[in-house]
Amino acid sequence: MLRIALIHALSHSVEPINEAMAREWPEATSMNLLDDSLSADLAASGRGLDAAMNQRFMDLAEYAVGTGAQAILFTCSAFGPCIEAVARRYADLPVLKPNEAMIADAVKAGGPIGLIATFPPTLASMPPEFPASVEVRCALAEGALDALNGGDVERHDALIVEQAKHLHATGCNTIALAQFSMARARSACEQATGKPVLTTVHSAVMELKRRLSSQKSLG
Repeated sequence: MLRIALIHALSHSVEPINEAMAREWPEATSMNLLDDSLSADLAASGRGLDAAMNQRFMDLAEYAVGTGAQAILFTCSAFGPCIEAVARRYADLPVLKPNEAMIADAVKAGGPIGLIATFPPTLASMPPEFPASVEVRCALAEGALDALNGGDVERHDALIVEQAKHLHATGCNTIALAQFSMARARSACEQATGKPVLTTVHSAVMELKRRLSSQKSLG
């Protein structure tokens, strides 16, 4: 059976991706690795994605590969360069950044794209990953992550919806939720804006499934 390693920097990412895996890809086995100090250390250090942070990602990937994982999906969108380094080391395996599949889906949908995050570093690292030809308008749902950490999921969702409505008002054709932990707000955002809402969760699962299916057919 396929084993997919899911590597998390936020505990809130675990449930959404496992639900999506069970729903969309039940024949695959999910393996979860969580280091919830990654995001806290990134926010507190002021050093950005330095050599030490890159090594931590390499160590997590090495462990996952050592267990027999046939693909790796990272679920926190603020660590793009670290994940790219892992992908270069393990070029024979599908290694997916959490946002790359959603970005591809957003490009197909056409801009302007309204990108919402609840973790501020995501809005620094993620927009440059979009093609220069795509207009991306960013919004921070300030306070939403704190609300989620405190168990107030309704406030978390409401703050995201507020930003979705704002981006819709500025003319965005598609709304993109930048973090796995935000996927729960998808339906509310669609209802509030009448626009398609993309999530990293769904796009990532479908892309990994496609890549491994392609590898199997080539093999």
